[in-house]
Amino acid sequence: QVQLVESGGGLVQAVGSLRLSCAASGGTFSNYQMGWFRQGPGQEREFVAVITWNGVVTYYTDSVKGRFTASRDNAKNMVYLQMNSLKPEDTAVYYCAAKGGVVPPPRSGYEYDYWGQGTQVTVSS
Repeated sequence: QVQLVESGGGLVQAVGSLRLSCAASGGTFSNYQMGWFRQGPGQEREFVAVITWNGVVTYYTDSVKGRFTASRDNAKNMVYLQMNSLKPEDTAVYYCAAKGGVVPPPRSGYEYDYWGQGTQVTVSS
């Protein structure tokens, strides 16, 4: 059983930056692909980014490419989402998720095994 705890959310003005963190415990962290998802007000959950178990490969949804960067530190059991040039439409609850196994990094939330509780990001215009 893996537990995930996000932190780092908050209120920021447009074009500002935030770094989200996700702390993992209860499993061998390097066995997991790690994803970031978000759910805005009245919206469905959407894929944001995924990083492979070794941190070598990352994928992003088009709307955040060039602005967001996912990274991980397997020694610290941490995954991060650096968010720059934030826009009001980035306002959402952000979740990290873990997918076990050496598999193609998933972009569908249904493929993930574990989820954090989420952290709120609010971007004001």
